[in-house]
Amino acid sequence: MAIVKNAVYMKEVELPFCPGCGHSQILPQLDKAMAKLNLDPRKTVLVTDIGCVGLSDQYFNVNAFHGLHGRSITYACGLKMANPELTVIVLMGDGGLGIGGTHFINAARRNIDITVIIFNNFNFGMTGGEHSVTTPFGGKTATTYLGNIEYPLDACSLVQAVNGGFAARTTIFDRNLADIIAEAIAFKGFSVVDVWEYCTAYYVPRNELNKDKMMKLLETYGFKTGIVHKVERKEFIESYREVYLNQPSKQTKQVSLETEFENNLTQKTGIIIAGAAGQKVKSSATVFGSSAILSGLYATQKDDYPITIMTGHSVSEIILDKKEINYTGIESPDYLIIIAPEGLAKVKRIIQNMNETSTIMIDDNLVSLLPETRAKIEIFPFRKTANTIDRFSITILSLATFLARTNLFPIEALKKAVMLTQKKAIAEVNLKAIDAGVRLVEEGTYVK
Repeated sequence: MAIVKNAVYMKEVELPFCPGCGHSQILPQLDKAMAKLNLDPRKTVLVTDIGCVGLSDQYFNVNAFHGLHGRSITYACGLKMANPELTVIVLMGDGGLGIGGTHFINAARRNIDITVIIFNNFNFGMTGGEHSVTTPFGGKTATTYLGNIEYPLDACSLVQAVNGGFAARTTIFDRNLADIIAEAIAFKGFSVVDVWEYCTAYYVPRNELNKDKMMKLLETYGFKTGIVHKVERKEFIESYREVYLNQPSKQTKQVSLETEFENNLTQKTGIIIAGAAGQKVKSSATVFGSSAILSGLYATQKDDYPITIMTGHSVSEIILDKKEINYTGIESPDYLIIIAPEGLAKVKRIIQNMNETSTIMIDDNLVSLLPETRAKIEIFPFRKTANTIDRFSITILSLATFLARTNLFPIEALKKAVMLTQKKAIAEVNLKAIDAGVRLVEEGTYVK
């Protein structure tokens, strides 16, 4: 094992790496770079993830964060954005570079002020020497024993392609390695140092790699060494603060749902509303749940809808109870409100499994589509009635009809929830829809 001597930030201990491992040569150069910059150890963070290099942070007397493989850059960005005064340095292998490639690209593209040092030994060293995104063409690894058929990733060109701030490439043989690392750390913006090195456990013996062959690889691929890209542009956090920091914050309306009404609930009750996108199913279900809370009940809501916008089904499940609800699933609802064919198609299996104690409240245009069921059926002109007010009000109208039929709690609670949670113009429409939904029951405009 290599023993660290004359260190400033590192502990003078034996490093745990294999004999001849390049990691043992890079870390003391990082220590020298940090000393050259006289970094405050209390404001310096080393971020690592999985891989042999992930063992490194514990040997430095600075802050450290160790996380999941390929995610070190995301942690580093979060640390820097939360506290821009920190100097944040990522130590990652070529394996982590491949796994976290998207994070690498976007940190460079945004020009976030972190430094990434790539310990590039051309394979996954910790797990047995599998090939990575930087394995040279023809390189023999545990997973490319006949020779790699892929070409290696040029990390520096990738930074340049997205207009990142600083990119350098070097090797463990470079006498100026500490100076290059120091310049990268001091750079205001995203910086990367791609350090080519040895994995003496796997890649070196499988490929008879030595200094001359490493230099030949650089020449073969046309990979420049030293500082290969440097551009001065505004750093991401500075730009972010300029745009957002001095903007007045939006005041969110605080809604208090204190009990104001009585309720007549006798048992835990499950309600499903099966509609279509654009019918305000989710928002109306939320208003209904709020009105239940205003009536002293516990309420849960679970929604189901496709990834598409304004097309497909929209289904909301609501559970009401007088005590806390710990399980939010509904195997068979007590009440099923159906207001659109898309919703009906989605709950068809539920309809078939409902029993005689359950009730289906359905729009009159959809009755012919109902599968066979043992549930009681009540038919209402939901759509026709909603169209006289606003077609988007069909869900709140049907919930008002349901409430008028069941009398679980007062209609006034539903109206109060509308006024508390919705904008004035929307609330006015929905209040009219609630009254219309109640009239369907009062006037007997339905069929059992």
